Amino acid sequence: MVNESDGKQSGAPSVPTDTEAANGSEVKPKSEKELKKEALKRAKLEKFNEKQQKLKQLSDNKTKSDTNDTKKDNKKEKKEKTVVTYDRQIKAGDKKDVTSDPMPDSYSPKYVESVWYDWWEREGFFTPEYGRDVTQPNPKGQFVMVIPPPNVTGVLHLGHALTNAIEDSVTRWHRMKGRTTLWNPGCDHAGISTQIVVEKQLWRQNQTTRHDLGRERFVDEIWKWKNEKGDKIYDQLKRLGVSVDWSRATFTMDPKMCRAVTEAFVTLHEQGLIYRSNRLVNWSCTLRSAISDIEVDKVELTGRTFLSVPGYDQKVEFGVLHKFAYKVDGSDEEIVVATTRIETMLGDSAVAVHPEDTRYTHLHGKQVIHSLLGRKMPIVCDEFVDMTFGTGAVKITPAHDPNDYEVGKRHNLPFINIMTDSGLISENCGPFSGQKRFDARKTVLEALKANGLYRETVENPQVLPVCNRSRDIIEPLIKYQWYVDCKEMAKKSADAVRNGELRIIPDIHEKIWYHWLDNIRDWCISRQSWWGHRIPIYFAKVKGQTPDATQTEEHWISGRTVEEARLKAAKKLKASPEDIELTQDEDVLDTWFSSGLFPFAIFGWPEKTQDLELFYPGNLLETGHDIIFFWVARMVMFGLQLLGKLPFKEVYLHSIIRDAHGRKMSKSLGNVIDPLHVIHGISLEDLHQTLYNSNLDPTEIDRAKAGQKADYPQGIPECGTDAMRFALCSYLTPGRDINLDIKRVEGYRHFCNKLWNAVKFTLMTLGSDFVPNPTNKLTGNESKIDLWILSSVYTATEACNKGFESYDFPQATNACYSFWLYQLCDLYLEALKPVTQSTDAVAINAAKQTLYTVVDVGLRLLHPFMPFITEELFQRLARRTGSEPPSICVTPYPEVDQFDWKRDEQLESDVSLMQNIIHSIRSLRSEYNLAKTKVNLYLKFDGTDTHNKIQPFIEIIKVLTTSLSVDIVSDSTPVPEGCAIVPVSDSIEAYLMLKGFIDVNKETERLKTKREKINGPLIKLRASTEAADYQQKVPIDVQSANTDKIRQLEQELNKVLEAIQAISLIKD
Repeated sequence: MVNESDGKQSGAPSVPTDTEAANGSEVKPKSEKELKKEALKRAKLEKFNEKQQKLKQLSDNKTKSDTNDTKKDNKKEKKEKTVVTYDRQIKAGDKKDVTSDPMPDSYSPKYVESVWYDWWEREGFFTPEYGRDVTQPNPKGQFVMVIPPPNVTGVLHLGHALTNAIEDSVTRWHRMKGRTTLWNPGCDHAGISTQIVVEKQLWRQNQTTRHDLGRERFVDEIWKWKNEKGDKIYDQLKRLGVSVDWSRATFTMDPKMCRAVTEAFVTLHEQGLIYRSNRLVNWSCTLRSAISDIEVDKVELTGRTFLSVPGYDQKVEFGVLHKFAYKVDGSDEEIVVATTRIETMLGDSAVAVHPEDTRYTHLHGKQVIHSLLGRKMPIVCDEFVDMTFGTGAVKITPAHDPNDYEVGKRHNLPFINIMTDSGLISENCGPFSGQKRFDARKTVLEALKANGLYRETVENPQVLPVCNRSRDIIEPLIKYQWYVDCKEMAKKSADAVRNGELRIIPDIHEKIWYHWLDNIRDWCISRQSWWGHRIPIYFAKVKGQTPDATQTEEHWISGRTVEEARLKAAKKLKASPEDIELTQDEDVLDTWFSSGLFPFAIFGWPEKTQDLELFYPGNLLETGHDIIFFWVARMVMFGLQLLGKLPFKEVYLHSIIRDAHGRKMSKSLGNVIDPLHVIHGISLEDLHQTLYNSNLDPTEIDRAKAGQKADYPQGIPECGTDAMRFALCSYLTPGRDINLDIKRVEGYRHFCNKLWNAVKFTLMTLGSDFVPNPTNKLTGNESKIDLWILSSVYTATEACNKGFESYDFPQATNACYSFWLYQLCDLYLEALKPVTQSTDAVAINAAKQTLYTVVDVGLRLLHPFMPFITEELFQRLARRTGSEPPSICVTPYPEVDQFDWKRDEQLESDVSLMQNIIHSIRSLRSEYNLAKTKVNLYLKFDGTDTHNKIQPFIEIIKVLTTSLSVDIVSDSTPVPEGCAIVPVSDSIEAYLMLKGFIDVNKETERLKTKREKINGPLIKLRASTEAADYQQKVPIDVQSANTDKIRQLEQELNKVLEAIQAISLIKD
């Protein structure tokens, strides 16, 4: 360090100057040792100074680097496009103003998807009454469909997105076809789900339970919640662009639905199809209610697993088999049995063996002693026992196991209930009474060990029934419940498909339909909840009398009103109405009961309303195949039983969505995709945050975060509604699940940008003064390429209509995508440039009219899938006449018989040949790094026929291949030296002049390097596939991927080899 005050190096030895020597003491000569010491110090000092200098230099460089980085960042920020939004102030419901502001440079979902929906809704485009009198027959027909009503508590998930993408596309297509169209929306009250949400809210806000409030006040709280927040799911559906008639939206607890539910129940009860019975049900101790099969998740365990269970601080062990012994009465023998639910042994009432099992023949008719409670239990013989499994002896718990229930009925065994509704061990279980069921699991095991009757515990694969509402473990409990006798209704429903009255699409689901309906079990419709349709049935008794316990079922009376029930009871019990006391059943009906009435209850049934007469039955029911039994079959059964008519003619069942790897979507895997995240985009950090807001166990969050990071390392990009809808519809393949890859959705967002730019180019090409012809009649001056694009849009129109008619959605989406991307954007728009830049007014007008026609048709073809962007772009196009519909959604869908032209397959073939020429030359130019360098192109044909086909497109070939000129050569006019050759087909060869445009030696070296880069991986991959155990050890999908990779590398290598061969022929 330099001391600036004296110029000396601080810390350095002080060397006397001449002046100091003269003025001061005499300088003594230094010894050799001192001189060496000073030399060492100077060396160290020089080293120190050098180091300091380097540090200073690094610091200076860092400063410069930071400055440069800042400049780069600033440049980057400037380059980053701002998200364009529609900021013009506009009154809700007014039409979007697309003319006052310039068209944004690029597509922005936020800009495009704003404003339109409110205008559509206000204008009434989605109502069947729009533009017509619905009471008058429509010669074009009618289309009616009901929405699968989402839960009022629900949030948008991909199942909703897929369902509504399909249904809205179909509805918009039918509407544009001119049919009277009604897609009726609605929302399900979701009994248990809603009750849970409100209970949690009450506890969070006031530490209050529903039992604290009582039933009436609690139901009031639910209605209050519903009125405040219950429309959220509707808002989300609007975000998807659904064209439903909101004026007919129906909530399943609306008065008309309550009236229908009551009528249906009473009618079926009067017909003897609803009855009360004491049977096993799926019981949730947390909810204190029976739940339907669809609300039970079957969780597969491979062995010992510890799971969190509501109400327990510590995890509970599952996936193990406990073995213990029952002593045979009056003998030293024992029978060893096994169970995965050791606590249920408290309710055992027998041990079963197979009648032909010789190991137990001598014990037939004997008894065993209960290991903990001391009661005697019979040894019964039953063929359901598998002699080869375990010891061949099975403990029987009729009140807590479905199989044991049947055994108990066959052998008239006691049904011992050991559990309360809340999951406590009941009073008949001695010292275990009052314990929580899974605590009793431990104490029972300890007691068996203490008594010397425990044998062993082994791991055991297990399918665990879990309540998907509360995540509680389901307990089979015996309860009095109300049931629907489904046998006759199921037969009619199965026959409707067999005789062709009802069509199920795809037909692979017919087999499942028959299997379920032909083997149907009666339907438990009771739920021990407070929110829902309370069962309209009453226990009636005469004042002062006690009903006969053996005939209590006779006292249950249904009624549309309390007064009706009273009169029916008085008649049945032979008493005056004044003496009848009624107590309504506390239970509510299964949510699926009201959902099953939805297709006709929404129109006012049982009243004979105009809507019911006009719109029932509907045409189509579309939903996921996973609810074919729970909802679809029940709608069909109720429609046939209560109205004598099928509720719809066709059922389209779509596939289930999985992630890109084919895995089921699960929060714990981190692969659940929220459609709103796809629409708006979300960062990886915010994705992680959603996990903390979920009900995931903290131990699962890290795993889920890792899954999110692997699948979405940069988060999910903003794709917009249109791209998501289009992607979902393009995935649909009958019988196959959907493996959704966000990259594919993002690809369709880029497709939207292509559309945007194509229409922007169209508007620029047409000009502000362009006036389209009043009809699509041709001018007669169309060029070959004009006629080709018209033929292409004809083909696309045909494919789209066929796709919609047959529910082959990929056929329609592929037709739209190919037309816009490959035919219009990649070829036709490029081919137009030399025409519009020419001075030929006739050709320009024909091209402009053609361009307008195909863009107009193309937008209408695409509209059902992409409603927002097509409306935005359609509104920017001029109209043919002043009397056309105001919106694309009520503009006629293209029909080929309305076109003034036909498909020209020969012309399509000729243009395809031209495209092959262009593709081959572009590929060759790419191999030689020509970029935008213009060189001469020579084409050689094997005959005049091919020449004549290509001649009209020579100018297009020149433009699209960036050629300086295009000359036709033949055997009599040889190709100039210095050309590279590329065979296009067996009748065409193309020659590209390279001499003078490339450095032969440099290009040769570059191509050889490229050859080696391809050859290395190719040799390695070939070697791995030729290994002896390759076929056995490598998964099929990996083998397939390797085969594709080898094919791709071979194609690349062949191109390089051809280029090397061609360049070797060029002479300097």
